[in-house]
Amino acid sequence: MGRTVTIELLDEIQSGFNSQNVEAILTHFTDDCEWLMARGPNAPEGRRCVGKVEIGEVLSARYQQIPDMRWEEMRHWIVDQSKAISEWVVRGTPIEGEPFEYLGCDLWEFRDGLVTKKDTYWKSIG
Repeated sequence: MGRTVTIELLDEIQSGFNSQNVEAILTHFTDDCEWLMARGPNAPEGRRCVGKVEIGEVLSARYQQIPDMRWEEMRHWIVDQSKAISEWVVRGTPIEGEPFEYLGCDLWEFRDGLVTKKDTYWKSIG
C-alpha cells in the first residue's frame, strides 16, 4: 500500500522544486514516470520526458540556467487518490535572459502515492 495523496504531499513535492533538490523531487516519482513539459518541439504535448534519469537531467539543467526559479501562490486540489491539480505562479530570471512570471498548473497522476505523470501548462502572454 502506497502513500495517500494529500495537500501536504503536494506541498512536499513543491518544496523540493522550490529548494531545487532534484533528488528529493524524484523520491516522489515512480521509475516509469513521465513529465509533459509546457514547451517543447512535439505537438501537441510539448516535450515528453520519461523516467527519473531524464527528468533529473532536465531539472538539473533548468536550475543551472535559472538559479532563482520558484513556484509561488500555490493552490492544490485532490481529485481522488490517482489525480490532483496544482495551480501556481512560476518566477525566475535565466542567467542570460529577462525575468519571467507565468501562471500555470500541473495535472498530476499517481500510483500508490507516487507521481506517474506530471503534465505542465502555463499561460504565454504575447
